[in-house]
Amino acid sequence: MTTLVLASQSTSRRRLLESAGLSPRVIVSHVDEETQFFNSLSPADMVIALAITKAHTVREQVDFPAIIIGCDSTFEFDGVSLGKPGTADVAIERAKRVRGNSGLLHTGHCLIDTVKDVEISDRVTTRVNFDHMSDEEIADYVATEEPLHVAGGFTLDGFSSPFIPSIEGDYTNVVGISMPFIRKALTRLGYSWPQVKLMK
Repeated sequence: MTTLVLASQSTSRRRLLESAGLSPRVIVSHVDEETQFFNSLSPADMVIALAITKAHTVREQVDFPAIIIGCDSTFEFDGVSLGKPGTADVAIERAKRVRGNSGLLHTGHCLIDTVKDVEISDRVTTRVNFDHMSDEEIADYVATEEPLHVAGGFTLDGFSSPFIPSIEGDYTNVVGISMPFIRKALTRLGYSWPQVKLMK
């Protein structure tokens, strides 16, 4: 029996897979995302490079039949990658920059079928539009600490949802993993969606 492996510690990605009826086994890659090589890439290229690296790193740890899913997300604003803010000061500064504007949420995906020795990787991009946020609203949002640990410093399914009136593209991609892309990639690998739901 082939096992579906998620090479990510993201609870949002795991929840999306589980809410669609899948049962992924989580194996964290522990890839260092802040290297000079990754930081030298454009935001769109960086997420694919990181997704591929994470998937291959986990493949080296797996000794059973598996389909490994590696992902990485970043928010591109004015051509610059805005990853996880890390600190409240950075989160506040970024929120003030993006309020009333829009940017691109890129998620890189890499699927490796260890049995067929086939790999599929690609990027999915969604435009995210923000309402104007007052300084008070920004301070209140950052105080929740939610934005400190997510790409771009915002979430569609959390405390910042009232400030995002619309998106152009795939909702699940912004949350962390494009479920339509995953289904199509698995189909290309030769698996029907009902088959994937049986993987443990």
